[in-house]
Amino acid sequence: MTESDVPAVHALEQALFPTDAWPEQMFHEELRQGSTRHYFVAEDATGTIIAYAGLMAVAPIADIQTIAVVPGREGQGIGSQLLTMMIAEARERQMDDLMLEVRSDNPRAQELYERYGFEQIHVRPRYYRDGADALVMRLQLSAGKKSPW
Repeated sequence: MTESDVPAVHALEQALFPTDAWPEQMFHEELRQGSTRHYFVAEDATGTIIAYAGLMAVAPIADIQTIAVVPGREGQGIGSQLLTMMIAEARERQMDDLMLEVRSDNPRAQELYERYGFEQIHVRPRYYRDGADALVMRLQLSAGKKSPW
């Protein structure tokens, strides 16, 4: 993701997460923190952004800040590709664990994360603005720890 991608990413963010959308400025601020952040976009053949994801890595833990795919492109492996890239980035940065929060009412995302070896370790009650709980999930990356990747 580059600064020029932010308006399109923010428009998607507002469409996909209307109650929890990040302000546009937050994406700019995240991109300015390159030493601890890494953001990705996926584009279709026309150059239109169809997915995005972001990682924060502050040793020894990395955190998936966001991951989103436009509804018309779900189920095509785009989210899996982005997740694979974030896992690789966390490994490259030598993180011990990769964490994320996922909505308790989003079984499709939960299944994706579980396929990649994430395990639920906690629940954050009423984490989202609409009152939905967040499931905290972890993928252990360190040598000697359980990980399929």
